Amino acid sequence: MKLKTSLLVLGTISMLSGAGVAAAQAADALRVRGTVVSFEPSLLTVKTRQGETSAIKLNAGWKVSGVASASMKDIKQGDFLGIASVSKADGGSGALEVVVFPAALKGTGEGDRPWDLQPNSRMTNGTVADVTDINGRAVTLTYDNGQTKKISIPDSTPVVTFAPATPTDLKPGATVFVTAQREANGTLSSSRVVVGNKGVVPPM
Repeated sequence: MKLKTSLLVLGTISMLSGAGVAAAQAADALRVRGTVVSFEPSLLTVKTRQGETSAIKLNAGWKVSGVASASMKDIKQGDFLGIASVSKADGGSGALEVVVFPAALKGTGEGDRPWDLQPNSRMTNGTVADVTDINGRAVTLTYDNGQTKKISIPDSTPVVTFAPATPTDLKPGATVFVTAQREANGTLSSSRVVVGNKGVVPPM
């Protein structure tokens, strides 16, 4: 059982650290959020949060990972996070969700870029330089050779980390987050799928 779990974790790491991540961060990448309608070995059909149905071709060697709950209170200096956030009225940024990357994935997707979780949201991947607990918890992330961004994290913010999963978790109704690309013929394809399991859903 320990060997099987280790292999699943290694599969998750290779999925996130290889070409799948690079493609996911490309400007023309599409992010599909929704629930599984059906799954075949090379085809995943998703009902999106907009109510549309998307058929996604799964590329050879595609990988799947799950998510597990993490604690905001455990976030510390030196951790590598991915935080989706929006600007606040006071000029700061407020987190919509937080992903705590395993140590082996530190540096993945480092930077700050537009995101589509909500209108005008951004995704910032960086290393925690500072954690403060004044008027709620906030972190300062550093990225791209010294740039910084301070983001407040409300208590209600979903905080997750990556966890093992298998294709059998892609059951009808399961919540998924898929980074996909549109092929020249108009079809969608992907090399990675993040699926909710054990009651935890991908918040990103």
